[in-house]
Amino acid sequence: MTAKSAAAAARATVYGYPRQGQHRELKKAVEGYWKGRVDASRLRSVAADLRAAHWRQLAEAGIDEVPTGDFSYYDHVLDTTVMVGAVPERHRDAVAADALDGYFAMARGTQEVAPLEMTKWFDTNYHYLVPELGPDTVFSADSAKQVNELKEALALSLTARPVLVGPVTYLLLAKPAPGVPAGFEPLTLLDRLLPVYAAVLADLRAAGADWVQLDEPAFVQDRTPAELNALDRAYRELGALTDRPKLLVASYFDRLGDALPVLAKAPVDGLALDFTASAAANLDALAAVGGLPGKRLVAGVVDGRNIWINDLQKSLTTLGTLLGLADRVDVSASCSLLHVPLDTGAERDIAPQTLRWLAFARQKTTEIVTLTKGLARGTGTIAAELAANRADLAARAASPITRDPAVRARTEAVTDAHTRRSQPYAERSAAQRAHLGLPLLPTTTIGSFPQTGEIRAARADLRAGRLDTAGYEERIKAEIQEVISFQEKTGLDVLVHGEPERNDMVQYFAEQLTGYLATQHGWVQSYGTRCVRPPILAGDISRPEPMTVRWTTYAQSLTDKPVKGMLTGPVTMLAWSFVRDDQPRADTARQVALALRDEVTDLEAAGTSVIQVDEPALRETLPLRATDRPAYLTWATEAFRLTTSGVRPDTQIHTHMCYAEFGDIVQAIDDLDADVISLEAARSHMQVARELAAHGYPREAGPGVYDIHSPRVPDADEAAALLRTGLEAIPAERLWVNPDCGLKTRAWPETRASLENLVTAARTVRSELTGS
Repeated sequence: MTAKSAAAAARATVYGYPRQGQHRELKKAVEGYWKGRVDASRLRSVAADLRAAHWRQLAEAGIDEVPTGDFSYYDHVLDTTVMVGAVPERHRDAVAADALDGYFAMARGTQEVAPLEMTKWFDTNYHYLVPELGPDTVFSADSAKQVNELKEALALSLTARPVLVGPVTYLLLAKPAPGVPAGFEPLTLLDRLLPVYAAVLADLRAAGADWVQLDEPAFVQDRTPAELNALDRAYRELGALTDRPKLLVASYFDRLGDALPVLAKAPVDGLALDFTASAAANLDALAAVGGLPGKRLVAGVVDGRNIWINDLQKSLTTLGTLLGLADRVDVSASCSLLHVPLDTGAERDIAPQTLRWLAFARQKTTEIVTLTKGLARGTGTIAAELAANRADLAARAASPITRDPAVRARTEAVTDAHTRRSQPYAERSAAQRAHLGLPLLPTTTIGSFPQTGEIRAARADLRAGRLDTAGYEERIKAEIQEVISFQEKTGLDVLVHGEPERNDMVQYFAEQLTGYLATQHGWVQSYGTRCVRPPILAGDISRPEPMTVRWTTYAQSLTDKPVKGMLTGPVTMLAWSFVRDDQPRADTARQVALALRDEVTDLEAAGTSVIQVDEPALRETLPLRATDRPAYLTWATEAFRLTTSGVRPDTQIHTHMCYAEFGDIVQAIDDLDADVISLEAARSHMQVARELAAHGYPREAGPGVYDIHSPRVPDADEAAALLRTGLEAIPAERLWVNPDCGLKTRAWPETRASLENLVTAARTVRSELTGS
């Protein structure tokens, strides 16, 4: 096919779409099901209606080929586990008794059975449930979900393409099941898994699939020759099948590197590649392997992870270059639109001109369709759209929102001395022990306490004008009093105020910093039914006034025990926001760090002796390629130290991280120079404690003993057992006792019981150590 005919054949498509609905209908239905207020039939009906509505939205926008199978009640990797029959042994009876309840048990656990481990999906803020595999794992095909959702789309007279997690990525995402001997590699199960994928592909073809997309994003990370060989074997075998649909292998989030030539020569029918800024190298790499003659290329030129409008002319230039490299070039976003909100049209609090800088999922589909039209019919057919796009890009660049001379001058004045504590850790530690007087194995929580319906209602009433500020603040004070009283009665050593005034750990601060925009309906799925509204970091950042001092000092006035000041760190403020793309992230992080440094200084001046600066996103933002990591870790750890290094030696700085793989950033954790770090560890059975020990981490640490992402209440013996495991790696004088994460999403009954058990466990193990 010539370049001209390849352009004329161009079609618009996407890899996935937001699942929850404009008003989070799925979240409400699923949580209603968990609480017994919604039955299974109603839940399935809500889900089917959402799928149909989203497909219609896509089709009406001009998307030629809609995705199916990307929808999930909880997580698409968990859906893949079900599809290949890899249900863990401990969950099989529940799945056999009721497939839906068993599915949610794997995700959330029950009082009797622990859930699957959860961790970050590559370098995003989405979380997936980690498959558990072992040498005895037996796979079996269950294509019902994938087939049924394809049939639903076809029944609407739509062209549809099922989307599956690819077999090699699935195995690379998996972990050895508990109890599996050390050294087992899930990738050794590839030969068992491929026939299951073959059966699913045959079922989808029989159901009417012309194309099926197999996602292999694991190969935008550094991979060994053995892993690349597994990729080659997998697609030689799947490509050789006679009873299959056409295969489109997709990657996203970064450049494919050594995997690109492997896939380019594989007997598959097309590739879907990311061509946005983070993966721009894919273009030259594709040309270097001779392109994809006779194959389909889906070009991801619209950023599927951020919310800024596309530079249409720049994307058209990229698409024009690609025309000579494939038999057919289609247009898409760089990845699933799962990672962005649904529609800017619902936003009322952002100025109309500023709103024109933003593109959520519906606007991105419009961009994709516009680019497809320009590619297929010529730029003259989209002249008006190109002119409007140029005007919007220019307006954003010239806006005073984006540049504050005072902020830039202060940032440029930062020196290395601003990023170093005044004394080394050993001296600080002695001063802190003398000042705080804490027992062996001190207990604390991570920060937030349950956000009850009453708190959320009070916040809504304040926004709607049904409750005045004085009335709202009285309710917040009452909640803080309850939280402090409970912690004192339970026997926790370092308390928190519970954060009842905070809507979200990033949004709360963003709403008080200049340079941020807040949305009303910009919901994005983080995991399961947990949705967040990432703020939009649009301009230079500063802090007009203190943000947390009032409520922290109020809580401290209620107790003689230390109350932690709670802040969200600069890297997480970036990672959990939609960040400006018009300057290096290192520059933006430094601006945020300086604003937070002012808050840390004010907290200390107000008498706060323990200040926690959370950085749960430090690992998730780690570049996917090793060569890109040193530069990132340098500015990320510097930003944290810039935030925290202005305090006295006897002020104890904590940080917190959760739900990520920490082994490859232990040196960066050390470089933060925090006095205490708390980390998720319950689901991973204290793996991070062993990683810290192997590194020789010299400071205090609290690997979590209570998995807060499950409704299970761990008993005191279970928590004590985890604590003893932690002691095998971390000396008692440096070990803290805490949950995995904040308690915002939990209910009060399970929170009370779990924390009481946590304190009991700490006392038990403390007595074992001291003999008292």
